[in-house]
Amino acid sequence: MAEFVELLGNKPKPVADEDAAEDEDIGDLDDLLAETNESMLETDKTDKPQDEQSNLVTAPNEDEDLIKEADAGPKVRTFDLLRQENCIHEVAVPSYMQYVPLETRQTRPAKTYIFQLDSFQSEAINCVDNYQSVLVSAHTSAGKTAIALYAVALALRENQRVIYTSPIKALSNQKYRELLEEFGDVGLMTGDVTLNPEASCLVMTTEILRSMLYRGSEIMREVGWVIFDEIHYMRDEERGVVWEETIILLPDNVHYVFLSATIPNAKQFAEWIAVLHKQSCHVVYTDYRPTPLQHVFYSSGANGLYEVVSARGEFREDQFQQAMSYVSEKAPDERQNRKLALQQTANSVVTILRTIRERELMPVIVFSFSRRECEAYATSLKDMDFNDHDQKDLIRKIFFNAVSILGPEDQKLPQIKWILPYLVRGIGIHHSGLLPLLKECIEILFGEGLLRILFATETFAMGLNMPARTVLFTSARKFDGKDTRWINSGEYIQMSGRAGRRGKDPQGLCILMVDQKMSDEVAKKIVKGQTDPLNSQFRLTYNMVLNLIRVPDVNPEYMMERSFRYFQNKAMLVPLYEKYKARREQLDRFEIPFGDQLTAYNQLIALAEDMKKKIQAVVIRPKYITPYFQTGRLFRVRTKTRDLGWGALLNHKKTINKMGDTIYILELALRLSWECVKNIENVEELEPPPANESAALEYVPVELSSISAISTMRIKLPESPEAPKAKEAIKLSLERSMKKFAGKVPEFDPIQMGVKDQNVLKDIEKLKDMEARIADHPLRKREDFAEIQAAYNRKVELTEQLRIAREEIKKVRGGQFTDELRARERVLRRLQYVDSYGQITAKGRIACEISAADEILLTEMILSGVFKEMQPPDAAALLSCFVFEEKTDKTPPLDDQLQGAFKTLITHAKKVAKISNECKFDLDESLYVDKLKNGMMWVVKQWCSGASFQEISENSGIFEGSIIRCMRRLEELIRQMICASQAMGDEKMAATFEEASKKLKRDIVFAASLYL
Repeated sequence: MAEFVELLGNKPKPVADEDAAEDEDIGDLDDLLAETNESMLETDKTDKPQDEQSNLVTAPNEDEDLIKEADAGPKVRTFDLLRQENCIHEVAVPSYMQYVPLETRQTRPAKTYIFQLDSFQSEAINCVDNYQSVLVSAHTSAGKTAIALYAVALALRENQRVIYTSPIKALSNQKYRELLEEFGDVGLMTGDVTLNPEASCLVMTTEILRSMLYRGSEIMREVGWVIFDEIHYMRDEERGVVWEETIILLPDNVHYVFLSATIPNAKQFAEWIAVLHKQSCHVVYTDYRPTPLQHVFYSSGANGLYEVVSARGEFREDQFQQAMSYVSEKAPDERQNRKLALQQTANSVVTILRTIRERELMPVIVFSFSRRECEAYATSLKDMDFNDHDQKDLIRKIFFNAVSILGPEDQKLPQIKWILPYLVRGIGIHHSGLLPLLKECIEILFGEGLLRILFATETFAMGLNMPARTVLFTSARKFDGKDTRWINSGEYIQMSGRAGRRGKDPQGLCILMVDQKMSDEVAKKIVKGQTDPLNSQFRLTYNMVLNLIRVPDVNPEYMMERSFRYFQNKAMLVPLYEKYKARREQLDRFEIPFGDQLTAYNQLIALAEDMKKKIQAVVIRPKYITPYFQTGRLFRVRTKTRDLGWGALLNHKKTINKMGDTIYILELALRLSWECVKNIENVEELEPPPANESAALEYVPVELSSISAISTMRIKLPESPEAPKAKEAIKLSLERSMKKFAGKVPEFDPIQMGVKDQNVLKDIEKLKDMEARIADHPLRKREDFAEIQAAYNRKVELTEQLRIAREEIKKVRGGQFTDELRARERVLRRLQYVDSYGQITAKGRIACEISAADEILLTEMILSGVFKEMQPPDAAALLSCFVFEEKTDKTPPLDDQLQGAFKTLITHAKKVAKISNECKFDLDESLYVDKLKNGMMWVVKQWCSGASFQEISENSGIFEGSIIRCMRRLEELIRQMICASQAMGDEKMAATFEEASKKLKRDIVFAASLYL
């Protein structure tokens, strides 16, 4: 069976050259046919069934080991300490420790408050008073910061140092200002800025704290408390692993305060902390909102608001159905062009805002999921003014004070001049494309109540404490980088949580604009659903592996076994084992006749399929296939996993991909399942229509590698495939063709297409021989053959299910990461980052200095001398490819130096991908290379060569804020490149990067934060 599975999984090797395929060894055909002949003779001699035990091998019996694993889960106990309507208090304690109840404070409090504490605040502060760690899970604006302030006050009173970490630099700057005003002895460390690093209270980003832990900073010896603000960021796919690494590396004698939005698995997180750091960890949870929320829908087509969820939390079905009665089944951009849809939404926004103003429900935050939409909606408020003369003067004073830190030329930037007229009228805009200084100025104005309307993207809801009376969503759908989908409950809760100011508003108002019909189930999930659980995003990185090899007393396995993912997976082990056991018992009971003969027969079919693929790899070469690119020609499409059937050719184009290869793209009209038509760009995700069900017809771009056959027939196409009824006509024509030939559409033979290579012709003869023997196999002549083959297929399926069940258990046991770790270690040994004994080399120590970008690729480039002779502006420009992530509509032409540098970068990236795959570390070369974007190279070189910000922003097509954000990330990478150069003893290269940093760090790009 093992050999059988391998044969099924074989893939043809890439064709070596353009004219002739190598005679690939896919198995000794003569030996296989001889085996098959013997099987035929045996079948002729006897009809007695044979149990197939040798060929369909079940997994080894390791039930005892699996039971041990299932019982080896983390041992932790939890106790309920308080259960009230508005507060739940639990504590997680390692099973080997005795729980010591909390004592009531006998001494004066470390800090007092001018307001009455809520029950959840009192409970959490009591945990801090008892020097026990606590996770506080509560809604936005509920008052979690009060607990953090108490922990800081307690640490300072006890002459301990305390670290306050936040997920983003902007939030760190704000927290620094807040804590500085309260305590005075406060420092800031964000990478960009370091202020008073000897302070007793240090505010820093989590990345800085992680770096300190890896380097064994002396500061940690004096730390008594670490506060993690917005710990729910740990579920961030890209950066969540940083939180997890940091928490794992922190010493056990430190106590923790974790502040989080409401998360349903808060107790599980506390249990992990208790086991990880061998200490009690409390959970204080409240879903109480000091200011209740009212949720209303605004339907396009209706002229009114419908209360869908009352302030008491009741879902009103009648109001929801009434709102939906005015909404179309389709989204606006499916009915009309986007520009018109945007204008109609803008008109609706103006109507709603007028209503909000009349009902005195301001200030309002208007959330949109696009930066350009934010600006478009703001510009639609041409005749609205919310401020009197004195307020306008105050806004101008604050604004001009803010921009006064810029040089005279930067003060004249179009974005600065453009936004001021909106601000003086009480209208703000906040998104990542704005200059950081403008964003901070707008935050200050909004916090002071001088802006009555703020148009913002969802990032405004993360961390910043900026509540409003009303929140308006301009859409219930968002594009998440892959698909346009309904917003989920977690996103809605985060943004809607900004509605309602504690102590000012009796209730907050959330308005959701709906322009497409949704079911009541979807609506309830959005407005009444739970937040997303805090699930681990732990993953291995080369920087992590190398640092853990370098640091004494720890290793990569140490990190994996202590990760939150490993802890979460352990809880899943028992049900997974039950699933495995059931599959095992089912397979052990399964018997089929003629096992050996069936195995040989199916091996022959697998070999025939491999041979077809090998021949087809030659047939789809441009020299053979391009003469048949006539419109209407039928081509069969087969992805890696599915046969999509026949499609009609509409058009084709020749292009060059990012790897520099010439490729052909065929636009085919394909019949598809209705379920998959939302994303037709990725052919691998498409599915054929189910049998006897209606199909959708879509125009799909297909590469030649997905073509499995070319038909001799063509169908007639409408004159314009874009005409309203064209798709229906093409679908009907395709279905008639399938029916006419009963699905067996006539195909071109490779010889007919002019293939004359002798090796291919031999393969064609072998294939004919195989197909003849398959057709004449004695088992096929049996009346019960279909039943026998079905039984064989079922046992193969059960064996595969058992393998999958074991793989799931393997992942829970850490096998997924174990395999990946071994593969990464092979890559590191091959590239000499570690030696044969697993010890870090000098090259590995260089890579340890780089964490802001691809440490392996950058180290390879450093040591190959790529940067040695480069001028500082060119070096900075090349490094920008590692930190720029946005898509750009236009890119200024690159000079010869930059073009050459980028080609060198791509060459090194391909080399790293090739070696990775050779070491069995799967790395998609195309995706890996595509991550390197040259959209900022021209901008960075011009800036480092002395160009003005206005000049580079006008010619780049990139938002000003995006340019600055990229350059600040670039400066962080350059600092690490300086350290890497110094680690290898190359002072000349270090000087190049130091000069690049100096040229980069000037004027508006590195203007100081208004919070500092």
